[in-house]
Amino acid sequence: MTEALVGLLAMMVLAFARIPIAIAMGIVGIVGYAYMRDWSWGAAFATAQTKVYETGRNYTLSVVPLFILMGNFVTRAGMSQELFRAAYAFIGHLRGGLAMATIVACGGFGAICGSSIATAATFAKVAYPSMKKYGYSDELATGAIAAGGTLGILIPPSTIMVIYGIMTGTNIGKLFAAGILPGILAVGLLCLAVQYVTWRDPKAGPRGERLSWRERFATLDGVIWFAALAVALLAAVQLKWLEGDDAAVIGAFAVFALSLVYKGVTSVIALFVLVMGGIYGGVFTATEGAGVGAAGALVFALARRALDWQSLYAALVESARTTSMLFLILIGALMFAEFVNITSMPKDLTDFVTRFQLSPILVVAAIMVIYVLLGTAMEELSMILLTVPVFFPLIVHMGVDPIWFGVLIVVVVEIGLISPPVGMNLFVLKTLLPQVPTAIVFRGVLPFFAADCVRLAILVAFPMISLYLPSLMK
Repeated sequence: MTEALVGLLAMMVLAFARIPIAIAMGIVGIVGYAYMRDWSWGAAFATAQTKVYETGRNYTLSVVPLFILMGNFVTRAGMSQELFRAAYAFIGHLRGGLAMATIVACGGFGAICGSSIATAATFAKVAYPSMKKYGYSDELATGAIAAGGTLGILIPPSTIMVIYGIMTGTNIGKLFAAGILPGILAVGLLCLAVQYVTWRDPKAGPRGERLSWRERFATLDGVIWFAALAVALLAAVQLKWLEGDDAAVIGAFAVFALSLVYKGVTSVIALFVLVMGGIYGGVFTATEGAGVGAAGALVFALARRALDWQSLYAALVESARTTSMLFLILIGALMFAEFVNITSMPKDLTDFVTRFQLSPILVVAAIMVIYVLLGTAMEELSMILLTVPVFFPLIVHMGVDPIWFGVLIVVVVEIGLISPPVGMNLFVLKTLLPQVPTAIVFRGVLPFFAADCVRLAILVAFPMISLYLPSLMK
C-alpha cells in the first residue's frame, strides 16, 4: 500500500505545481509501474503504449464525442429557451416558480446535453435575466442555476457515466437507465429547496405571471402527434406487426420529420425518448443511441435555421477539443490505475474490511463522505479518475452493485460541482455574472447543497431507486 500512497502524494504535488492532471497521472503511472517491475522501463512504456492504442480504438468510447456533439447542436438550436418557457408556463406563477422552472428546464436540457458546465452556462443566460426582472434575489437565482446545472451529468446521457463505465467495465446503457429515477428525485428535492428559501424569505422569489391553460398547453404543441406515434409503434411491436429494430428506424425518421413541423419543446422530449427508449428497450446500444441523438440534434438545429457553415464548424471544433481533453485525461488515469492495481493497496483495503467485518453499506457511506470532502478541494473529473481505481476493487469484493455505486459517484460529483470553494458551476456563474459577488453565489447554493446531501443519503439507504429500471432492461 505504501507505493500507492506515495504515488497519490506525488500526483497531488505535480497537480499543485500546475502540471496538467492528465500528464501528472501519466507520469506517476509510468514511473510507478517501472518501479513495481524492478525499474523495467521497457515494460512501463509498453504498457503506456498499449493504453494509448486501446483507448484510441475503443469502439464504446465513440459515445463520448457523439453525445458532446449532440449537446453542442441542441445548445445552438436554442432548445434551452423553449424548455424554460414551457416550465415557466406551468409553474412560474408559484412562489419561487421561476427558480423551480429553471431547475426543471435544466433537467430537460441535461437530458439532451450531458454537460453540467454547459447547462449552468446556458441557463445563466436564459433564466437569470427573467428572475432579475421579477425581483428574485441573487442568492436564489444563482443557487438555482448552479444546482440545476448539475443535473446535466446525472440525467442521461452523461459523460461521467460513460467514463465510469469504461474504467470499470460496467454496462453504459444500464448506467444511463439507473440515472433517470435519481434525476427525477433530484429535481424534486431541489424544488423543495427553493420552497424552503422562499418560505424563509418570500421576497427572495416572488410569484411570476399566471398564464391560462390554453397558453400553457400551447408550449406543448405537437405532443399529441408524438405520443400517438409512440403508442402506434409500441402496439405494432407488441402485436408482432413490426420487429423492434424496424420500429426504431421508423420512429427515428418519424420523429425527425415531425420536428420539422413542430419546433417546440415536444421535439426535445421526443429526442430524449427516442434515444433513451431505444437504449432502454435494447433496440440499440449506447453508442448507436448517441449516433441517433447527434443526428436528431443536427436535424433540429437545421429545422430552426440555427446552424450555418460557421456555427457548424464551431460546433465540430468545440466537440473535438472537448473530446481530446477527455481522452487525454482518461489515458493518464488508465496508466495511473494500472500502477495502483499492481500495488498491494486494493488487497490491503479488502483485507481491512474483511478483518473488521464492516457492513457494505457502512463502507459505501464512508467512501461517499470521503468524496464529498474531496469535492470541496479537487476538480470533479480528476477526483473520479484518481479514486475509482482505488475503491472499485473493494466495492466488487463486498458484492456492491457497480451500477448503484456508479450513480452514487455521479451524485457526489454533482455535490462537488456546487461545493465552495472550487465548485466548477460556481466559477462558471461568477464568470458569466461578474456583477454578482462571489460570497452571494456561495451563500445562495448552500440550501441546494443540503438538498443534494439528503438525496445522496436517500440513494445510499435505498439502492432500488437506482437499480429498478436497469433490472427491467433487456
